[in-house]
Amino acid sequence: MHVAGRIEDYALIGDMQTAALVCRDGTADWLCLPRFDSHSIFAGLLGTDEHGFWRLGPAHKEGTEPPAADRRRYQGDSLVLESEWDTPRGTVRVIDFMPPRDGAPQLIRIVEGVSGRVPMRSALKMRFSYGWVTPWVHKIDGRTVAVAGPDSVWLDTPIETRGEDLTTFSDFTVSPGERIAFTISWQPSHKEPPQLPEPEASLEATEDFWREWVEQCTYHGPYRDAVVRSLITLKALTYGPTGGIVAAPTTSLPEDIGGSRNWDYRFTWLRDAAITLSSLLRTGYRDEARAWREWLLRAVAGDPENLQIMYGIAGERELGETELHWLPGYENSRPVRVGNGAAGQLQLDVYGEVTEALHLAHMTGLARNDYASLLQLKLIKYLEDHWNEPDEGIWEVRGPRRHFVHSKVMAWVAVDRTVKLIESGEVDGPLERWRELRDEIHRTVCEKGYDKERNTFTQYYGSKELDASLLLIPQMGFLPPDDKRVIGTIEAIQRELGTEDGFLLRYPTQGDEKGVDGLEGDEGAFLACSFWLADDLAMIGRVDEARKLFEKLLSLRNDLGLLAEEWDPRLQRQVGNFPQAFSHVPLIDTALRLTASGAYGG
Repeated sequence: MHVAGRIEDYALIGDMQTAALVCRDGTADWLCLPRFDSHSIFAGLLGTDEHGFWRLGPAHKEGTEPPAADRRRYQGDSLVLESEWDTPRGTVRVIDFMPPRDGAPQLIRIVEGVSGRVPMRSALKMRFSYGWVTPWVHKIDGRTVAVAGPDSVWLDTPIETRGEDLTTFSDFTVSPGERIAFTISWQPSHKEPPQLPEPEASLEATEDFWREWVEQCTYHGPYRDAVVRSLITLKALTYGPTGGIVAAPTTSLPEDIGGSRNWDYRFTWLRDAAITLSSLLRTGYRDEARAWREWLLRAVAGDPENLQIMYGIAGERELGETELHWLPGYENSRPVRVGNGAAGQLQLDVYGEVTEALHLAHMTGLARNDYASLLQLKLIKYLEDHWNEPDEGIWEVRGPRRHFVHSKVMAWVAVDRTVKLIESGEVDGPLERWRELRDEIHRTVCEKGYDKERNTFTQYYGSKELDASLLLIPQMGFLPPDDKRVIGTIEAIQRELGTEDGFLLRYPTQGDEKGVDGLEGDEGAFLACSFWLADDLAMIGRVDEARKLFEKLLSLRNDLGLLAEEWDPRLQRQVGNFPQAFSHVPLIDTALRLTASGAYGG
């Protein structure tokens, strides 16, 4: 019996349309087909073996835990995973990957004998609809196929298979130099079977794809390995057909183990995607930036007044949230949710993030798009009438709307960048009126969002609480880094939101009481905020402290360089959805800032 591993025990593989998570013991515990946001065929991550898995590794005694790999790594700068086991009979390697798609989506697993003769077992239990539906498994022309409703998944391997306990098993022994492949391919059930896979050719093509993609990276500083792994992860979270970027490939991995802060992240948040675009642009990836801009224009279309904070990966607007009652959740963290009710929230900061992304694209020479400029003007016209309204803010609180200071700062960013666009002569707009609007927002924030007695900006107007999003004030240019209010805010956040490890909480939570976010329970240190703190420390001249914090954050990555959303300082574990774009993007940004400042060791 396999129990889901720690979140950091998982590796990511993917094909830029969906992704699988593979545990150290060789179990694929999560895979949605054919898209990131499709129903899963393996949901063991959020339940038990009964909810779907695919284990491939050395044979082990019934009733015992499958052995964890002794070593694993990605093959160079790629998304091809290699796991190796040393057994009493010899050493064996399993190569897992998903080829960039040119037909049916495939998960390919190649077993390679390294030394000795090692008994192996493949155990494949497919459960469609997030573990709810048991498919009809049968053979057609020697191929094993699982069918349920609109879906079919085909297993191809030269090894004989047998069915037992609603699971497909293969037992075999691998010798030195021998390579044996297993492939599953998804196909709509009403169509012809997918073509027979060519695992070795697909492996070569996948290695070539990643090598060529990584060669475009323009960052060659001291943190290159960490930056490149983060870029590969962001690329893996990009939905190739449309350019939409998911926040994470998972749903309901808890922010608080055993708690209810469990959300579906398999959608495109404008905020996350905009900051991802920024990192890609600054490291040489213009094609991805262009594709995201096109996605944005299609998703928002002619209706910027009803801008959503998030969309489906193809631009869908309806993301209704439901709970899957049959899944017990990761380590009994209930409920398991699919869809996300936050799609209907008002988050005024998104206007700033989108405008900043469009501004950066323009500044870095991405070919002008007239509709992008028109969209920017329409967004500001909306903000002109609504910036002074309360909203749910960057953290998507499910409590009452408030005048969140970060939201107002980002409204200022949106107007400021648009004023600069008009000043450049690229577009026409009411320049003087919007300069006055920019000044009004700035003045209001400094009057209502700043606590003079404590010399710090606050979470919302009139609040005593702090919020780590205030660290973005100097990074966005709202105030210069040497302003005493900025320095006071940074020091107050370090003091009041810092954990013993030196990382940051987003804002205070109230445990069993409902706090500002309208939720019970606590959460871990939010990794993006901790990277923002390192950025700010570097900006105010505390570069050694910034570097030490950054390198401490790097040490939280798992052995493959991957980060979830948060770090639980009590349990010393990664928590939240995994891997998380909103953690890997600020990693890249901080590495770029520290490199530019010369603040690195060695």
